[in-house]
Amino acid sequence: MKFIVSSSYLLKQLQVLGSVINSSNTLPILDNFLFELDNNALTVSASDLETTMSATLEIDSTSKGSVAVPAKLLLEILKTFPEQPLTFTVEENSTIEISSNSGKYALAYAPGEEFPRSVSLDDPSSTIVPAEVLATAISKTIFAAGNDDLRPVMSGVFFQFSTEGLTFVATDAHKLVKYARADVKASQEANFIMPKKPLNILKSILSSSDAEVKIEYNDSNATFSFDNYVLTCRLIDGKYPNYEAVIPKENPNKLQIDRGQFLSSVRRVAIFSNKTTHQIRLKIAGTELNISAEDIDYSNKAEERLTCDYQGDDIQIGFNSRFLTEMLTNLQSDLILLEMSLPNRAGILTPIDGLDEGESVTMLVMPVMLNN
Repeated sequence: MKFIVSSSYLLKQLQVLGSVINSSNTLPILDNFLFELDNNALTVSASDLETTMSATLEIDSTSKGSVAVPAKLLLEILKTFPEQPLTFTVEENSTIEISSNSGKYALAYAPGEEFPRSVSLDDPSSTIVPAEVLATAISKTIFAAGNDDLRPVMSGVFFQFSTEGLTFVATDAHKLVKYARADVKASQEANFIMPKKPLNILKSILSSSDAEVKIEYNDSNATFSFDNYVLTCRLIDGKYPNYEAVIPKENPNKLQIDRGQFLSSVRRVAIFSNKTTHQIRLKIAGTELNISAEDIDYSNKAEERLTCDYQGDDIQIGFNSRFLTEMLTNLQSDLILLEMSLPNRAGILTPIDGLDEGESVTMLVMPVMLNN
């Protein structure tokens, strides 16, 4: 088999697929890209058994066949070429030869049949989501997903599709984010939990795409197809916790504040907080918000005062500054609303402006106990 392809076009596609490959694989064949040639179409795949991704490239060829090519070596050599056509020729002696304008390079390959096949979904349900919506949903939620191997269901993002709209939820039990779209609907009800790795890969490619993403899913796997890519991954098995139950409904204390100003203040004060608890204290009375932190071990402390729009009883509540910073950074609005009921109940952050029609974001952060 033989084909000709542009060096930069091939590199761009392979860099995307390369993010699927683990640094240490149990099966040596997974350190390779699978090249499947069918005349003018070259399909390149990468897999770690849990996630498989393929891209179909338009190339110049009249042959068919499949080989597995060492990923790391191929990426390293492609990065050094200026833009030019490269000719790939599969030789009889188990090597694949790459010819460029300046030389020839031979890599050993493995037979394509050894590469694990991607899962095909039997009778899947499907939903079509604009790439921009899916990219936003992933970036708004993924930071709140947990890293605890003992609670795998919380280490992913919960996709909830219905005829009313789409909801994406992530939580690690300390913080929770719910991102909903009422302007994009599914044809039937469906729930599944997506692992982080494929979501991060999708996030990086979708942000620059204006395609429609076709999501197909069954009980164990999901497939995302858009542009020339197909990503298939195994879903996280288990039942997602009832997140609606933890969102407090009655929150009489409402604080409206400029997001940028609040974020800068929290960041500055947090530098003086205890390095293990990251605890900061919010003390709100009238139109004044007092943000303070103290690290008793080192006699460090800081305090800032901001004016705000507040309705409710005077309150003192403690938060982990890292969670608060992450959430405020992830919101794009100018003004935010922080709703609270009691110092030991979760606070709810929502943007007041800057949302599209039909878009809503709810962020929940658990308080930390203040030691007075």
